[in-house]
Amino acid sequence: MSVLVLLRHGQSQWNLENRFTGWVDVDLTAEGEAQAKRGGELIAADGLKFDRVYSSVLTRANRTAEIALAAAGQGDLPMVKDWRLNERHYGGLTGLNKAETAALHGEEQVKIWRRSYDVPPPELAPGGEYDFSADARYAGQTLPSTESLKTTLDRVQPYWDAEIAPKLKAGETVLIAAHGNSLRAIAKLLFGLSSDEVLNLEIPTGNPLRIDLDADLKPTAARYLDTARAEALPAV
Repeated sequence: MSVLVLLRHGQSQWNLENRFTGWVDVDLTAEGEAQAKRGGELIAADGLKFDRVYSSVLTRANRTAEIALAAAGQGDLPMVKDWRLNERHYGGLTGLNKAETAALHGEEQVKIWRRSYDVPPPELAPGGEYDFSADARYAGQTLPSTESLKTTLDRVQPYWDAEIAPKLKAGETVLIAAHGNSLRAIAKLLFGLSSDEVLNLEIPTGNPLRIDLDADLKPTAARYLDTARAEALPAV
């Protein structure tokens, strides 16, 4: 048996401002730091000892992992960072809040972009403020200019299959600190969720989701460690 813990980053400044963040490197708020610390304390209380830690390359996920691991007494663990665990790329919506987006595109269209599985927002225009092609963290990579949840899964899954799944199959206990949509993608793989079911999966910020896995990486149990902030989970 192996154990996987999915940890969505704590509240960020743009979460607070209700803006489409995507790949923009926004830091945690004080509340987000507190959520990460609380998550680490719950990890310690649950007796979890990690063999390996993964994160996206974005600061809000890195710092969530660092704060949580320090609070769990495991702050010396090395962290593997990879852009394929990044949040969904919101394309031309990046940086906008909901009110601005509805004014530009209409509420019904925005609902489709936010809640559909395979309809991406408009592409991000090259050369603008949120063009990440010159960022050294993505050197040599072919980057998206927008993503749906489906195309987010398309870039998460090869990394999962090649890097993370083999460690779990070897019996390791693994922490992944990432984002709402990249973690949704992993949950879709593990729980066999349909494209409609995965859209209804809400992962709270800073609340560790413990998933116990059998030898074939099928979930045998799943629960949030902070029961006061738990959301509904798929049946196992």
